[in-house]
Amino acid sequence: MKTTKRENKSGTVRYLHLAHNEWDPVKGRAVPKVLFSFGREDDLDRDAVKRLVSSLSRLLEPGEALASTAAGDLEFVSSVPFGGTYVLDHLWRQLKIDRIVGQVGQPKRGRRRDMSVTERVLFSLVANRALAPSSKLAAADWVTNDVHVVGLPDIDDDACYRAMDWLHEVQDDLEKRVFDEVANLLNLEVDLLFFDTTSTYFELEGPDEPVTRDDKDRLLIDDRPPAEEDGEPADQAGFRTFGKSKDSRDDLPQIVIGMAVTRDGIPVRVWSWPGNTGDQKLIRQVKDDMRDWTLSKIVWVTDRGFSSERNRRYLRQGDNAYIVGEKLRSGSPEVKAALSRQGRYGEIAQNMRVKEVRISDTERFVICHNPDAATRDQHIREQLVAQLTTLIEDTDSLSEFKRGELRGKIAGKPGINRYLRTTPAGKLRIDTAKIKAEENLDGKYLLRCSDPHLSAEDIALGYKQLLEVERGWRDMKQIIDLRPVYHRLEERIRAHVVLCRLALLLIRIVETTTGATWTTVRRELDRLHLGTFTGPTGLFRQVTALTKPQKDLLAKLGIPTPKQIIALEPAPR
Repeated sequence: MKTTKRENKSGTVRYLHLAHNEWDPVKGRAVPKVLFSFGREDDLDRDAVKRLVSSLSRLLEPGEALASTAAGDLEFVSSVPFGGTYVLDHLWRQLKIDRIVGQVGQPKRGRRRDMSVTERVLFSLVANRALAPSSKLAAADWVTNDVHVVGLPDIDDDACYRAMDWLHEVQDDLEKRVFDEVANLLNLEVDLLFFDTTSTYFELEGPDEPVTRDDKDRLLIDDRPPAEEDGEPADQAGFRTFGKSKDSRDDLPQIVIGMAVTRDGIPVRVWSWPGNTGDQKLIRQVKDDMRDWTLSKIVWVTDRGFSSERNRRYLRQGDNAYIVGEKLRSGSPEVKAALSRQGRYGEIAQNMRVKEVRISDTERFVICHNPDAATRDQHIREQLVAQLTTLIEDTDSLSEFKRGELRGKIAGKPGINRYLRTTPAGKLRIDTAKIKAEENLDGKYLLRCSDPHLSAEDIALGYKQLLEVERGWRDMKQIIDLRPVYHRLEERIRAHVVLCRLALLLIRIVETTTGATWTTVRRELDRLHLGTFTGPTGLFRQVTALTKPQKDLLAKLGIPTPKQIIALEPAPR
């Protein structure tokens, strides 16, 4: 608006004009050009101005029109993070999980269930694990007050529990369909499948009561005992029970969790078992569960905990093969034969050397050597030997009872006990023969493989990628907060694990696509906020302006930029 003044007999008169600045090359400055004159300010036809504004507002988006016409009376109500849920929701829909949820678990006959609310609740729980891990009660409050989830303005904890109960019922079908969509989206070639287990503990006074379970360690639906297999009685175990903890908490009940991932770290599926389940029996169930997934030939990659002969024989069935780590200190005939074979190492990538030795007609053995790891092993051993030397120094003068007492203390320290020997007279000495034998194992590990076509380099690098599973466990526990688990019922604990796996899936897709860590991406996305404004004409929600890093992230992920105005609610008349 441009204002001009004119002096007359009655005083100063102000005139209002709609003007536009144009550059005047002659004058060398911008000169206002009057487009329309409204006449005298004290004689302004305000109704005509309102009609003009209303007519011009039709050229704008509704929210923009609201903001432009009520800017002076707007009140800023709230602001919540928007970018994280916006990106995760788009990935969720790219994987068609919203459609999958509406398809699985439907009755074969009768009226179909409306799963729209369940789908939104499940997404919000998955997003909560990825963005702000918390209990389900806190997650409900988070969705209601601290974040924006499309189609879900608010929920309560009962809705969360109902969705988890449904997820537990359809887990197998849902996980298979989701992975099919992941394979299509990322063009995955599942030739190597990595499997490993971990455990998570519960701060309870005691374990769950033992109950009868089927051959997959799931609760029996009825009270009928399962048939005995090979003369063995049916399994009786509580879900949260004592076992060998991988978190060094053998004093607390736990459960065992297994996960299969691709060579790119994409989680394929998760399993949950009672806390006392041994690793050796798990891999056979995992292979059976993956049988109907219509995958191409799979090479199973597992660590030394699954290397029993029965497991290896089971993994070879069909067109599958395996790469399994072998315990170098097991003293097995194969290990002794492999280490005794002469031959030169070949240099491969990632500072590794490999040597294939032939000691079997049905299996291949590859010895891997890492010079950096060898230096580290030597340094650790020297520290342990120095510590042991200090402990047993001048012990010859001690009584037999005192030496026995010290021997018992050292036995409780496996690291240094490995290098201790006792003479026939009961004297404590450094085992130099053991040290020499250990030197021969520095930086080495032995692999078994049943695939005749893989090169020794592919076998070694394939096994090294098993670290992807360990990275998955680390992220599950440190970023997604697998524990503490606030649930008591077994089916909800299992559903909680599946929610964590789905969150890890979305995180890995983001990391694989953008090349950045989820921590970095999440921090950047959290800066994109949704503000809520109210005014005389209604309420609207507007997204803050995108920064260049945010635009780059969305472009890499193939996600469209969000609309500036997300919601518009005109005031009632």
